[in-house]
Amino acid sequence: MPSTRSPEPDIRRYYTDVYGEAGRLDRTPQGRLERARTRELLARLLPPPPATVLDLGGGPGAYAGWLAAAGHPVHLVDLVPAHAAAARRDHPVASASVGDARHLPYADASVDAALLLGPLYHLTERGDRVTALREAARVTRPGGPVLAAAISRNTPMIDLVRQGRVDDGTRPAILAAYNTGVNDPATGFTTAYFHRPEQLVDEFTAAGLPAVTVYGIEGPLWPVLETLGAAEESTLFREAVACARAFECDPAVIGVSCHLLAVATVGAG
Repeated sequence: MPSTRSPEPDIRRYYTDVYGEAGRLDRTPQGRLERARTRELLARLLPPPPATVLDLGGGPGAYAGWLAAAGHPVHLVDLVPAHAAAARRDHPVASASVGDARHLPYADASVDAALLLGPLYHLTERGDRVTALREAARVTRPGGPVLAAAISRNTPMIDLVRQGRVDDGTRPAILAAYNTGVNDPATGFTTAYFHRPEQLVDEFTAAGLPAVTVYGIEGPLWPVLETLGAAEESTLFREAVACARAFECDPAVIGVSCHLLAVATVGAG
């Protein structure tokens, strides 16, 4: 039976008191690979600057700042007050406010593109995820893209095995998350949902965005980079980026990426 407990307090507490999101993309080889590939995909899939971009769940502004520096007017919305404050302080964004991706105070067709590079991670109910996507589509002008990231269903098991943290005590919770997609916050991570690629297609379609493409962001070599601690300037890192690019839309491979990125055009299909 789906939980009726609101996830918002747990998410705010986690990102305010437990985990520092700022700098996450710098800390590990996987984070640096995620950043390199996400930037590559955004540069390819977003309209050229100056396009008005709504960055929903944009955290402290890791991508908003990069997009703003490239000439995009960026409006960031995040559930965590400390994230919005950091984005305003540290990045040249047009605005940064506290809000919920499911209820946006923006007019219809008021932005050129919408990003959800975090909200789908933390909405465990399908209806809430579809609502967030539908809201993003509502505020995006016809012909503009809606892009949403998700954590792959396979990621927790791959990463915890890599870390040597799977044993008889932890295996039941890990398998439960694999079977249901819902993370138990007792594992140390906050309220979260892990997607299969076909679920992203289903949710986009339900939100009125049927012509959707799903990309694998990091590709299949991210666990190798993590295990070996590969530097960003290393040959191994460069080849991991090239591998991710080569397999980015292969349905047999994209699910082993740590993160997925789905994109659809408002009014297409």
